[in-house]
Formats: sequence, structure tokens, C-alpha cells
Amino acid sequence: MTRPADDEAFVDSASQPETRGIELIDEADRHGRPRDLFFVWAAPNVSVLNFTIGATMITLGLTLWQAILVILVGCLPWIFTGIVAIAGPAAGTSGSVITRAMYGIIGNKVIVAFTGWLISAVFLALNWLASSFMGADLLARLGLTNPIVWPIVVTLVVSAITVVIAVYGHGLILRVYSWVTIFLLVVFLAVTAFILPNVDWGYRPAQPLNGVPLWASVTVGITLLASTPLSYSNSPDLARYLPKDAKPSHIVAATALGGAIPSAFFTIVGALLATGVTQAQLDAGIDVALLDMLPAWLGVLLVVGVIVNTVSLNGMTTYSSSMALQAIGIPIRRIPSAIVVGAIGTALTIYLVMSTSLLEAVNLMLQFLVIVTGPAMAVFVTDIVLRRNRYDGVELFDERRGATFWYTGGFSVAGMSAVVLGGIATALCLSTTVWVGAISTALGGVDLSVEVGMIVSAVLYAVLLRSRLGRRGLPLR
Repeated sequence: MTRPADDEAFVDSASQPETRGIELIDEADRHGRPRDLFFVWAAPNVSVLNFTIGATMITLGLTLWQAILVILVGCLPWIFTGIVAIAGPAAGTSGSVITRAMYGIIGNKVIVAFTGWLISAVFLALNWLASSFMGADLLARLGLTNPIVWPIVVTLVVSAITVVIAVYGHGLILRVYSWVTIFLLVVFLAVTAFILPNVDWGYRPAQPLNGVPLWASVTVGITLLASTPLSYSNSPDLARYLPKDAKPSHIVAATALGGAIPSAFFTIVGALLATGVTQAQLDAGIDVALLDMLPAWLGVLLVVGVIVNTVSLNGMTTYSSSMALQAIGIPIRRIPSAIVVGAIGTALTIYLVMSTSLLEAVNLMLQFLVIVTGPAMAVFVTDIVLRRNRYDGVELFDERRGATFWYTGGFSVAGMSAVVLGGIATALCLSTTVWVGAISTALGGVDLSVEVGMIVSAVLYAVLLRSRLGRRGLPLR
């Protein structure tokens, strides 16, 4: 079992790097209130990335009011992020360790390799990409026009600050994110105020969609929106310091609302923005359209806000990813692990800066992520329900053959089957610009990937876990 050598190794202060990784947190070290999680999740989601996704709803051919309805529906999966968070205080460790109960000691390493650091690296890149493009646009207006050098410089600076946040960890995140949320709200609400006069409230596309094409656009939009909350199966990491008797309903509400409210609001603002700009501006990038629309002083403030948001979101992502590497079994402490994850995300960002546009990168990568994130989230939520959120931290760290979560050769047939077959079902129902699954093709491009993939994974997992194959790890009393 991974435990500290002494109490000095356990630091959870805003002023000192956090040395704790996936180790169990004793009850004496627990602190905080569930409501603190609201700001932890709100700060990362007051984001220019939401503007980009909102604009996509319009480019899909939806009317403004159809886009708003799709955005509201697409934010509902934040409830899953909230449910998963309650496992953190129950087990006293990170989500990447808790999932050993679902996949087995060895199987979990395989799953975490994808849902932990790989997906986190993708989100690091997407968010750094947004700040890189906007920072480079601002610098270009100041005469620094090299389209390769300056985006890379912005990426390197932002990624360095992000890694520092991850190194200081939970204590710093908990302390400063409430202030970050307030600052970002002021900036983005000011931006919203300048956008509103340009909104075409009666916007309709030149050729309104109906029938199957309409449903195809609606379902693709929901998939794009759902991909973000479904990717946060790491939410136990930010809740694990709470006392074990913290009310689960309060944890769910603070986490889900902290993510959903700013996501829904500013994604709707992105849709509003897209109705007031030309197609040429959308093609150039929503970041360019924003800076064109704003006075110079607010443009500078927006770029600062985007960078602050990127640091807050990616700092949290890097923090969780550093523990995911430990859970995979790599013999590395959390702080060096955070630096490694940051380097991987930086490299991917630089590649994307030189090869794609922000809108293309966001849309394609978010859609493909649901092949992994949807089934993984469904399995996690189902496991919490079936176990009634009872996780024994000591058992989770028992890696011996024959231990509770060793299952069959280190693999849980129930968990591995559910996530793999759910992923296949997701892919068959997915509709992207480079891949359309067989079921989606038969439905005329309608994308039911999230819904079908999660249902298949949840049902299959529940059935198999209660069978002889999975019952060993399930407390039925």
C-alpha cells in the first residue's frame, strides 16, 4: 500500500507544494466543505472554449433557440461528474485508484492509461491551444506577427504556469479558485455585454433544417457538449480531502452546478456571438471575431482572462493526471509526474498550433473522446450505485494475487467487458467529419453515441458485476 513515510510528507497548503499523491488520506487530515467544490469547478468552466462550442451549434445549422435548447440538454451530464465525486471522500484516495474496484488491479492500469493521462493530455492541448491562438492574435495586433513562433511562446509560458499550479496542488486550488472565478466572471460578463448588441435574436440559417438532418445536427451538438462533463471521471480527486461524513448530496450539487452553470451560460453566449458575425469571421476563428468586436482594452483583458482560465483548468487537469501516472504503476512521485504530463500536453499543443484551427481541433477531438469517456463514466456511476458508495481504501491498495479486487488474473471481466463493448457501441453510433459509424450511417447521420454507449456499458456492467464473475468484489449486504 502507498502510504507516507512520515507526517511531514503530507502537505495540503496553498503556500507549499503538495507532496501527497494517491496515498490514503487519514480522517485526521480531512478538511473543507462540499460547497467549496462549486468554485473549484466553476473557475475552469468560465472559458473561451465554451464560446467556441457555442458557435459550433450555429455552424451545425441550428436556429438560435434550437441551439440554446441543445446546450441546456448537453449540460445535463454534469450530474454524472457530481455523482462520481462522492467516491473520493468515501475511499480517501484518487479516482484513478478507486476504479480498481471496477477493472481489477491490472485492468485498471490499462483503463487509466486512456481515461487518465491520455485524455488529460488532449484536454491540456485543447485549452492551451485556445490561449495560444488568442494570445498570438493579440500579439499580432501589437506587431508581433510570426504565426508559428508567438503561439508557441504563449503555449510555453502558459504551460509553465499551469505546471506550477499542479505542483502546489489541492491546497492552492482550493484557496485561489474562488477568486479566480470572480475575476473570470467579471471579465466574461463584460465581454458578454459587448456581444449582446450584435446578436441576431431571430437568427435562422438560410436553409433551416428539418427531419433527419435536423436531428443529426441536434444529436451531434449534444455529443460535443456532453464530452466535457463525461471526461471528468477524475472529480473524486478534488473531493477526496473532504471528511468521510460529508453529505453526498451536497458534493453532487456543488460539483455538478459548479461545472454546469458557467458551461451552459457561456456556451449560450458563444451561440449568440455566432449569430452576429460573418461566415468569414467564423472561418478565421471565433477568437479573432471576439477581438474584432471588443474595444482594445477589453480585448487585452479577455486574453488575460483566457490565460487565467486555461491555467485554472489545466492546473486541475495536470494535478489529476499526475496521480493517474502513479496509479498506472509508474514509479514516480506526484510532482515529477505533473511535470511529465505538462511536457506531453505542451508537445501536443505545439503540434496542433502548427497544423489546425481551433474550431476544427475542438470539434473533432471532443467527439472522439466520448468513445472512451462515456462508457468509463457509465461504469463508474453504476459501480457507485451498486456498492452504495462503499469503498474500502485499504482494500483498494491491496495488489496481492487473490485480493478483493484482483478478480481474474488481475482483470475484472465485468468492468473491462462493459467499457470495451460500450466503446464499440459508441463508435458505431458516432458521426464526425472523418468517421461515421454504421448505426449512425443507417440513421442518416444521427449521433446517439453518448446515449447508446453509456446505456450499453451501464447495463452490461450491472449484469456482469452481480454474476459469479464480479460478485467477489461487490459488498451485497
